[in-house]
Amino acid sequence: MGFLNAKTDLLQWAKANKAAYQRALPFPNIVFTDFFDEEMLNHVLREFPDLAKAKEVQHYDNHNEKKYQAKGEAVFGDTMRQLMHYLNSQPMLEFLQELTGIKEVLLPDPYFVGGGCHEIKPGGLLKVHADFNKHELTGLDRRINLLIYLNKDWEESFGGHFELWNQEMTQAEKRVLPVFNTVAIFSTTSFAYHGHPNPLTCPPGRSRKSLALYYYTNGRPAEEVNPDIKAHSTIFVGRKDIADDVKKIKRPFKTILLDYIPPIVVKLIKKTR
Repeated sequence: MGFLNAKTDLLQWAKANKAAYQRALPFPNIVFTDFFDEEMLNHVLREFPDLAKAKEVQHYDNHNEKKYQAKGEAVFGDTMRQLMHYLNSQPMLEFLQELTGIKEVLLPDPYFVGGGCHEIKPGGLLKVHADFNKHELTGLDRRINLLIYLNKDWEESFGGHFELWNQEMTQAEKRVLPVFNTVAIFSTTSFAYHGHPNPLTCPPGRSRKSLALYYYTNGRPAEEVNPDIKAHSTIFVGRKDIADDVKKIKRPFKTILLDYIPPIVVKLIKKTR
């Protein structure tokens, strides 16, 4: 059993789609359907745990985000682990390098910091935001997100659309229904605004399941760097003309410190715990 759809030749696929990716609005992105082998992905879905009951899970429950996020590989089943390791391997990195046109060498995140298994229950959401821009352990620059949706028989009325917004926050340039075997790939900057901002309306007992992988480089182009924005955590931004769309959430003091302490120091602190 392979990982990819039999029709998918990674490098040829990247060459055929790189122009579309790099020219896409509101920032470089692309969406593929039936990218993975269906039988393999069915195994992954069967292994996906109820994150509300699993260990090693972060539960976010505030105005801006209501979701569950696993920590590292703790919840991975055998097939899911094999898939996630493949997505961090040389063939996938070369595919992403060609597709995105990024010049700096792409590196995976074997720690799955912020990535891995994500789940949103009915009523849950993730307001529009720009992602954290530095890896907390390595200090590398976050450059690409790859999202895999695992939701079968998912109806439009259930919501949960993945939305990509313009910098003026006046409209979503793209909305993606999170149906099974749909893959969204996009470049991340401090202005790449995206999210799932409206409460999920799927029936009780259903949830929005996805896998997330992030890729990094050592440095990034000068035009992508805002000198006024240093290393930062997630930045939530409100949609224009929607009052109180996002709210400032009080963060624990130790997480605020992580925005200012060099990554090597953070790593040393964690080792001494």
